[in-house]
Amino acid sequence: MRIPFFKYQGAGNDFILADNRDNSIDHHDPRLIQELCHRRFGIGADGAMFLQKKEGFDFEMIYYNADGKPSSMCGNGGRCIVSFAKYLNIIDTETNFLAVDGPHYATISEAGNWVSLQMIDVDSIIEDADAFVLNTGSPHYVACASNLNSKDVFTEGREIRNSTAYVEEGINVNFVEDFGDHYFVRTYERGVEDETFACGTGVTAVALAMARKKDLAGQINTAISVMGGQLNVRFDYDGKRFSNIFLEGPATYVFRGEIDYSTEQPAI
Repeated sequence: MRIPFFKYQGAGNDFILADNRDNSIDHHDPRLIQELCHRRFGIGADGAMFLQKKEGFDFEMIYYNADGKPSSMCGNGGRCIVSFAKYLNIIDTETNFLAVDGPHYATISEAGNWVSLQMIDVDSIIEDADAFVLNTGSPHYVACASNLNSKDVFTEGREIRNSTAYVEEGINVNFVEDFGDHYFVRTYERGVEDETFACGTGVTAVALAMARKKDLAGQINTAISVMGGQLNVRFDYDGKRFSNIFLEGPATYVFRGEIDYSTEQPAI
């Protein structure tokens, strides 16, 4: 099977995208996703997405983590697939599409490289000692840190992700350092099982958790720096519920190509 693909990245969070509106790609085989995402034997990516037709929406976003398993919502992936949809002339500068966590609205710049993606509303944040746990389309653990540049995010993040409380369902682990005018965030992602250069649902979780921690309210705009660049999260918070949440940032085309895949090949 020959698969045409496109590579996109959002603040260093990189993805393989395929136009599957004709349903020609059977993406349910975990080995296919693992092989595509493998950084030595495949294209290399944090995840893979398939753009498909969906009645009542501009398109449907089907997302898999690099481990080959269907994933919960990916924020940066959502922004990248919006840019991909514009490239395919499916949309102009705004869209309504369906993802695993429900409908999403997004706007995109005329140039197609800056996307504002509306995320699900959040009305529950749980405190776990000094950390916060919440779901922004994917489950997240948020912990404050100092000297974050030198923190062993892989080891500490993996330990929390595989702890007794979270090992069964898994959780994404975010460490945040407060610089006053912005936050610096590093994330260990489940499914990738490594630190990624950015995590969209993760920075969204951080922005909400820090607003809760600081007792902020009203219309809030939060600048966030990640390993792969800059993102922004804006939202409304009335002290109980977070709404009108938008994840904003770059969505950049990297390259395109074709790759052959045989179902007879052994798993990597």
